[in-house]
Amino acid sequence: PAASVCVLSDYGKGSLLEAPALIAAARQQRCPVLVDPKGSDFGRYRGATLLTPNLAEFEAVAGIVGSDAQLEARARRMREDLELEALVVTLGERGMLVVGADGEPAFLPARAREVFDVTGAGDTVIATLAAGLGAGMVLAEAAALANVAAGIVVRKIGVAAATPAELHQD
Repeated sequence: PAASVCVLSDYGKGSLLEAPALIAAARQQRCPVLVDPKGSDFGRYRGATLLTPNLAEFEAVAGIVGSDAQLEARARRMREDLELEALVVTLGERGMLVVGADGEPAFLPARAREVFDVTGAGDTVIATLAAGLGAGMVLAEAAALANVAAGIVVRKIGVAAATPAELHQD
């Protein structure tokens, strides 16, 4: 009841077999639920606040997209079908696509100057989104911050973190 945000990070290892129950329990407490999904059945995350698939994960569910327009349309449809408040599709070196409750897609270009290692970039995105939303930011602000944080960690080798000082520099 005291949590301001719930993060479910699915690594496909079986620990989130009860994702629907976890989502329902958190939402009953009016706690936003952010999910980093895995697998080809995103239906089990229905009703979460936000999903953060990468492009490969998104395409495994929605089908291969041939253009940004097709990506936007399928992302809007997925957000509606899964009853999400938002969908954030991470696009690697291209940045991210954010589709909020208004259904209007927004592309945020990547902020990385050089990419050394993408390890943990998705984890950085969802963690920063959660911290931002939990601190009262609106989705656009939290997504912009997450985009900067991801750009910082991919410039480092191995599992890395973006520090507050680095966030202020970028």
